[in-house]
Amino acid sequence: MARPTPLSGFPEWLPDGRIVEQHVLDALRRTFELHGFAGIETRAVEPLDQLLRKGETSKEVYVLRRLQEDPAASAEDDRAGQLGLHFDLTVPFARYVLENSGHLAFPFQRYQIQKVWRGERPQDGRFREFTQADIDVVGAGALPYHYEVELPLVMAEALGSLRDIGVPPVRILVNNRKVAEGFYRGLGLEDVEGVLRSIDKLDKIGADAVAALLVAETGATEEQARACLELAAISGSDDSVITRVRELAASHSVTSELLDEGLEELGALVRAAAERAPGVVVADLKIARGLDYYTGSVYETVLVGHEQLGSICSGGRYDTLASDGATTYPGVGLSIGVTRLVSRLLGAGLVRATRPVPSAVLVAVTSEETRAESDAVARSLRSRGIPVEVAPAAAKFGKQIRHADRRGIPFVWFPGAVGEDGARGADQVKDIRSGEQQDADAATWEPSAVDWWPRVTPAV
Repeated sequence: MARPTPLSGFPEWLPDGRIVEQHVLDALRRTFELHGFAGIETRAVEPLDQLLRKGETSKEVYVLRRLQEDPAASAEDDRAGQLGLHFDLTVPFARYVLENSGHLAFPFQRYQIQKVWRGERPQDGRFREFTQADIDVVGAGALPYHYEVELPLVMAEALGSLRDIGVPPVRILVNNRKVAEGFYRGLGLEDVEGVLRSIDKLDKIGADAVAALLVAETGATEEQARACLELAAISGSDDSVITRVRELAASHSVTSELLDEGLEELGALVRAAAERAPGVVVADLKIARGLDYYTGSVYETVLVGHEQLGSICSGGRYDTLASDGATTYPGVGLSIGVTRLVSRLLGAGLVRATRPVPSAVLVAVTSEETRAESDAVARSLRSRGIPVEVAPAAAKFGKQIRHADRRGIPFVWFPGAVGEDGARGADQVKDIRSGEQQDADAATWEPSAVDWWPRVTPAV
């Protein structure tokens, strides 16, 4: 058959890239579990009416259909049975909470690492199929504010745990929607969601274009638009941010209890972050998060030195995402775009795997008649947790060594030869990097710790 054409937006890593991805996932999972988050997995599909609750995502949803529809089904049955692949993990999580609320202990802390699908135009860091890693805390009826402080710090710790393999430092940009809404309403602007959507485009289209949008789409005056941009320009990693916002509000005669409440919360987050993760968390008043279900803290995360990639981790506080009519389940969560992160690590040559295969040892085969002896050595090594493969053919030893070298396997094991008296000589193992060769016993020999499994290290 002809060579297949790759599908744009559906990444497939080579084996060494997969090792890097798996290392990232393991590090994230380990940190999440250290903080008490329980892992769950939800189905890949949701009813379309649930996926389309937020209309702005309708163009991104992949619809799931049978190739051959049931001719007996009515058009109404067909619509009712339509399913779509989930485009994030938040909508399925909200449904999961409602379905299982009687079996969950609240506040419920969960992490979820799964594939999601979005029908958007592929570009650097944007894919149609990709892996996300989410953490959320959800309460029943209420959720204390301190979780809005703790979650970004958990993410800072999780991403910080990857620094030793060459992942650049991260900066978590935080804001509070109460600050923005209180300020906008204090200015006399009622279309708060419209203002937030415009401010959310600031990095993409610039201040002048955003000012024009505010005037044209939200009814803001030029003075009101300028005040919104002045608020968005404030950033910093200490309490001075709060002071500057209060001074700006006073200069525009803005008074608002909601603004004051938001500033108190934002200040608490900034102070806690300055103590627990100095320099990582920065208050940035232009962070808006365009989705309208965020009600408190909002977060975006960039790789330092790779800001043009966009946010690799985002989220926020939501109070009304899930409700069964009797109980509302507020929560706060963040989501890491794992595929976006890994694509930059690999594409920019920031990290590497020490070898592309798990095998630490290739057991050579002297002849096909004696392959069973090589298999026995492999079994003995594997029984002690050493990853091993047996040579595919009884070629000359030089060829078997070259095979191991091409696969990145550091050691080749040579079973002892059988003498004329029928006694088998000592086995030997060769480090093909240094050329050192020594007698070895499959019941006791082991590789050094750094060679036991593939490792992920900074690229040099």
